[in-house]
Formats: sequence, C-alpha cells, structure tokens
Amino acid sequence: MTLAVPTDDFDCQSCGACCSYSQDWPRFSLETDADLDLIPPEYVSADLGGMRCEDNRCLALDGKLGVHVGCKIYAVRPIVCRTCMPGDDECLMARHKLSQKVLL
Repeated sequence: MTLAVPTDDFDCQSCGACCSYSQDWPRFSLETDADLDLIPPEYVSADLGGMRCEDNRCLALDGKLGVHVGCKIYAVRPIVCRTCMPGDDECLMARHKLSQKVLL
C-alpha cells in the first residue's frame, strides 16, 4: 500500500481524514474514568470503548471532509485523537484512505 505523500501543508481543519477513518478508531485506551466522564455520552460508542461513529465518521466531527471540519469536543477529545499528529503515519494512512474514497 502506498501512503499519501506528505506535503508542507497539513491543515487538519480542512481535512478530517483521521476522524473518518474507521469505526474501530478512535478507541479509548489510556483515558481515566474522569477523562471519559467529560466526553458527552452522545459521542461515546454503545460498547463504551471509543467514539460513536456513523459510516466510519466520528459523530463529534463537524463540517465537510476535505473542505472545513472541526471537533465538537476538541477540549476533551480522547488521547488517541490528541496523539495523532499532522503528517505522522496514522495521518498519512487516513489521508490515503480518504483520497481513495474521493476517487471512487
């Protein structure tokens, strides 16, 4: 698999690929119960293991992919969301998958 080519411009607010990658990501892993209690219940999956998604897109993601997006719970987002950095492997993998959807 060829990952997306990194560019100098990783504007997360015009992308959103990492938040529309998979229902299995983002999953909660290192959060404390206190951290999880800060996330509004409507954004938590039924099994309480991660963020609630619809068609692989996190419900806390607002806006249009590839145009302008934002996180409705940015200040209390899970650790996995905080650690995904523009241009890292996870970012490139998500951008690649998003680009494949766009080409279909």
